[in-house]
Amino acid sequence: MAVFCAISAAINTASAHAQDLSGLPTQLLEKVEAAQQACSNFENGQFALELGAIHRVDLDGDNQRDWVLDEAGFACSTAVSLYCGTGGCVSHFLIEDRMFSLLNQGWDMANIGPFRVLLADVHGSQCGGINPTPCVVASVWDSDEMVWRSTGAEWE
Repeated sequence: MAVFCAISAAINTASAHAQDLSGLPTQLLEKVEAAQQACSNFENGQFALELGAIHRVDLDGDNQRDWVLDEAGFACSTAVSLYCGTGGCVSHFLIEDRMFSLLNQGWDMANIGPFRVLLADVHGSQCGGINPTPCVVASVWDSDEMVWRSTGAEWE
């Protein structure tokens, strides 16, 4: 059992360094450092940044890859649910120097007409329900105002 724990700790430590953080923008690096500190503060846990936590994707339709940091890819050896809960995990979306964060249970990008659209599976309470209530938000980047735009549809 002790050998298994040692191997598991080595794997977790290795995965913390599996993603190269050297080019990560400061705003996102600060999120990773805060997560590492929170893990360390909780019973001296070991933090891991899993592969797939960092994404490069065009969020705003300018054909340039922006940054996304998904806390779903954060792991702490001493706390299974330190970063995520029943509402999902926070994703941090960085366009130029603007960072916006969204609690979600998964996200993807789509092209609809001239727009790049961020589709996110969010907590059912945002649709007047409870957690398992299906609820999706669609947002487009307004490059003039430098904000995400979303609306609740008015169905007839």
